[in-house]
Amino acid sequence: MFSSRSLFFIGFLFCASMLAIAGYFQFVDHLEPCPLCILQRVFTLFVGVILLLAVLHNPGNFANRVYGFLAGLVALVGASISARHVWLQNLPEDQVPSCGPGLNFMLDNFPLGDAIEMVMRGSGECAEVLWTLLGLSIPAWTLLAFLALACLSLIAVFRN
Repeated sequence: MFSSRSLFFIGFLFCASMLAIAGYFQFVDHLEPCPLCILQRVFTLFVGVILLLAVLHNPGNFANRVYGFLAGLVALVGASISARHVWLQNLPEDQVPSCGPGLNFMLDNFPLGDAIEMVMRGSGECAEVLWTLLGLSIPAWTLLAFLALACLSLIAVFRN
């Protein structure tokens, strides 16, 4: 059986791989990320940082549970953002929201709470499916990855 430190390291490597793949899509395949994609990357980074801290700290049983709980909670928030994105991609054409301003514009011109609310509402660009594998879009794969990270992190919470 893997130790909690090993599980956290595997999770960290998984997050790093997700971010590397996202970078490949953006800089090599030239797929521009929408605001929800960027938000999913931020939460992937958050989960990865929590897991890396757990690996470097190598804590005892109680702190392992704290790190696992935090990483699992952040991964579930990321999963909810991905689920929202998948939902937007599966709306009928006539119900897709119109395209809105870019994320940088929102962050520069609106309070943070308003900008996050606008991002979560989504826009027409978030409804576009630019790439699929086995019939699943990037946000669908990201949703599955966040759920896997949540399970991996929560194993540390509930193990003896």
